[in-house]
Amino acid sequence: MKKPVIVQKFGGTSVGTIDSIYTVAKHVINAKNQGNHVVVVVSAMSGETNRLMSLAKQVDSVPNARELDVLLSAGEQVSMALLAMALDKLGHKACSLTASQAKIHTDNQHNDATIKSINTDTIERLLTQNNIVIVAGFQGINDNGDITTLGRGGSDTSAVTLAGALSAKECQIFTDVDGIYTCDPRVVTNAKKLEEIDFPSMEQMASKGAKVLHLPSVQYAWKHNVPLRVLSTFEVNSGSLIKGDSPTREVAGLAINRHLLFIEIDEQFIVSATTQCQMLGINLFSVIKHPDRSGIVIEHESISKLDLVFSDKIRNSSEVSLLTVVGLRAKGLIKSSKQLLMECDINVVDHFLDNDSLTILLSRDCVDNAACMLHDAYIAQGQAFDDQKKHMLLG
Repeated sequence: MKKPVIVQKFGGTSVGTIDSIYTVAKHVINAKNQGNHVVVVVSAMSGETNRLMSLAKQVDSVPNARELDVLLSAGEQVSMALLAMALDKLGHKACSLTASQAKIHTDNQHNDATIKSINTDTIERLLTQNNIVIVAGFQGINDNGDITTLGRGGSDTSAVTLAGALSAKECQIFTDVDGIYTCDPRVVTNAKKLEEIDFPSMEQMASKGAKVLHLPSVQYAWKHNVPLRVLSTFEVNSGSLIKGDSPTREVAGLAINRHLLFIEIDEQFIVSATTQCQMLGINLFSVIKHPDRSGIVIEHESISKLDLVFSDKIRNSSEVSLLTVVGLRAKGLIKSSKQLLMECDINVVDHFLDNDSLTILLSRDCVDNAACMLHDAYIAQGQAFDDQKKHMLLG
């Protein structure tokens, strides 16, 4: 009988040191010893991508996109080779593959490419030869044979797409947290770990700033029905499972996107600004059109690109963050959210509705306090009420 395939992805903190790489190797060996073929996707070692980006920006504040991909892809290749060496030393056959060797084909969008197809012949041949196959995440090749990268967090998408192409039993995303929480536990200390969360809610959380999973990985897994689980590299537990096509929770969680800029532009130039963002590959988070204030919200690191072609139209810029409430009740929480925040002197710049989510635009310096307040009001108190009901029913 053909062995089932498990795809395991390990992030930067999981492969950040040689000791950590040996911890990863033990997870991989354990999955293989349970009777599985194992394909591993690795990120660059913690901090390595930032280091390489810093070097690039010392050369040019807006580096050539093609050459930047060549540079950044080196980080994952270091990780995959080191893990293969560790597995070999522990007595298990392993073979590392770059995206080119693994035949991961993307479109031509440098720095933010999309995977178009994967030819799994090489990987499957290596698996039948009893190899553990390690693939460099975050990267692919385009039709010209050029290296492309998939954007921040792209190793998640590499793993999920490989899992789909290989008809894997499960795609396991190992990271430095033990699952998906109702909010970032580093910000909200009483955030709750979710044993399960549905795909629509997870998509909203990822699109609005939750860093646990790369958005395209969630979308691919949902579309192709790939079982997706988030676990800790450093603890033994079942993590959080993502499944289901329909939202089930009144408030599933809160997502924070903090490193943003509100670029003030006269309303007459808004259309031109959005066009320039599209041409430059700048992610546009929102467009604001108020009588007294108009502009766009973009990532902080994108301002240098926009400045090259649009600096004469920019009136001012300020650091902002987005706080998003996700769940079936989200759209009905506009009034109460504003009231709660106003009572603590937190000013809401604007708000937006999107499917089952409410996004609030705030000054960056108050977003953490706002997250704690809304989490207490909509999740912690609701959990306490549910626990009280259970206690009453159980007598």
